[in-house]
Amino acid sequence: MNFTNLQIQTESLPKVEDLVLKPISNSYLKIIILNKLALYAGLIALVFGFKYFIEKKEDVELNLWYMIFVVIVFCILNLIVSLLAFKKRKYAIREHDVIYSKGIIIHSMITVPISRIQHVEESRSWLARHFGLSTLKIFTAGETGSDLSIKGLPHVEAKQIKEIISDKINGNN
Repeated sequence: MNFTNLQIQTESLPKVEDLVLKPISNSYLKIIILNKLALYAGLIALVFGFKYFIEKKEDVELNLWYMIFVVIVFCILNLIVSLLAFKKRKYAIREHDVIYSKGIIIHSMITVPISRIQHVEESRSWLARHFGLSTLKIFTAGETGSDLSIKGLPHVEAKQIKEIISDKINGNN
């Protein structure tokens, strides 16, 4: 038996740049904004609540407005980054793998080969149900939790993708 380990010519590999990734549903942006607004309201309430736990209220008055200003600037910047990051959330289902791309500051592209998938799960939070969305969770062997989670898919599409992947991993397709 002869052992071979030939070099792969990277020029002949398919280009990732040529891959057409599909954006997640625009309705998921509403969920992101609602979650952010709840967080921001909590932060601002915390700053105002801080005022009542300090004994020297005169010193706090001036600092309170600085703290509120800092929190509001943080909230605005965080919301801008979240909106920009939303546009980078894209996915593709190919014959042999599932690809998910996300991030603006730290961009990542996750590829999960279908041959490594153990099972697929489709889940919905109460807010996602209200907007007709689902999360597709893909699990591979040897890991705790899902290896890939694609949030913001239309419910019907998530079910279809789950069925396609399930058929492939069960050998039905």
